[in-house]
Amino acid sequence: MKILYFADIRLPLERANGIQTMETCHALAGRGHEVRLVVRPDTQTPSRDPFEYYGLPPTSRLVVERAPAKGPQVARRVGYLAYAAARATGGGHSDVVMTRDLAVASLLLRLPARAPIVYESHGYAPEVSAALPELVSTAHPPDGAKLARLGRRESYVWQHADGYVAITRGLAESLTARFGPRARLAVVPDGSRLTQPPQPGTTLRHASTLAHPGTLDPGTLAPCTVGYAGHLYAWKGVDVLLDAIARVPEVRGLIVGGHEQEPDLARLRALAKELRIADRVTFTGHLPPSTVASQLARADIVALPNPASAISTHSTSPLKLFEYMAAGKAIVASRLPSLGEVLTDEVNALLVTPGDADALAGGIRRLVNDPALRGRLGGAARDAVAEYSWDRRAERLEILFNDVLAPTR
Repeated sequence: MKILYFADIRLPLERANGIQTMETCHALAGRGHEVRLVVRPDTQTPSRDPFEYYGLPPTSRLVVERAPAKGPQVARRVGYLAYAAARATGGGHSDVVMTRDLAVASLLLRLPARAPIVYESHGYAPEVSAALPELVSTAHPPDGAKLARLGRRESYVWQHADGYVAITRGLAESLTARFGPRARLAVVPDGSRLTQPPQPGTTLRHASTLAHPGTLDPGTLAPCTVGYAGHLYAWKGVDVLLDAIARVPEVRGLIVGGHEQEPDLARLRALAKELRIADRVTFTGHLPPSTVASQLARADIVALPNPASAISTHSTSPLKLFEYMAAGKAIVASRLPSLGEVLTDEVNALLVTPGDADALAGGIRRLVNDPALRGRLGGAARDAVAEYSWDRRAERLEILFNDVLAPTR
């Protein structure tokens, strides 16, 4: 089938949104569909190749089309919406249109003579918007008018979308309780590549010894290294992880990710100094997505330390979770409903009280002292991740698309 995917983001984009969008479209193309991904232009000159940036093989079945949306942020947004509306109603036939952008979905659903629209939800927008200022340092508090507008959009898209994707079962249940049941609703979690990462070495040197900041020396690992990969926003819980590492003096920390131009990386480096663990925690800063697996290979234990929040509790399907599983690492994670949809305590992870540094330290300490347990949990996670490959995600979406198209075929 022909799939038109709208993503109002610049591409390549370093954040999880960009990775998930590109991987999903590439996997759908890998299943034989013709996919056209419509994005905003890259901000770098010359434009970067998304396939190369994300480490994906080029395919003629996936075309990345850049909408001519330029200027200030508001102008880019309006320009993209106008282009999406024109593109969805002309410029070539598509069997299905997909987006995870609520405003795009709300607009396209109001257009005549359109293809079926499938919307992918990553949270109830008014709740997420209201919570963001406490969770992300760069977010601004929304006013009441914005929250009301988001609520109306959510209701409209739930009622009128031809197909609806929820990223977690908990989110699907929450939306159903709020708006009532609907047909053609699918729970489709995120995914990971299943390629085997490089084997780890045996020690991790401190960042001050590295020849090139932001990269890791492939020398020998410390007795145990606890890894984290992803963004450093407060709702991700890296603050809690650093506090836990401070309580387990026999481990080192490896924090993969973070942007120099955002305040979170500096905040966490300052916290490491305050906790007197700067000499045993390495911050890599931002690295290309294609290098994350090799960095995770250097860790013995990996952490998902999310505190409970409007995003984490029911609506997160973090890419790092599936990357951890694919790496075959022992996982210690917060006991949250969203993570519990994938992880089972004592089976393929250790689950601990969210936001509790002492509980997280206890889980880390237990894994440090029990190599057999580390091996068992890591192996079980690796075995379970086959259900969460990008191809499996594309297959689940394909089932929904066929259901959406069934009445017209």
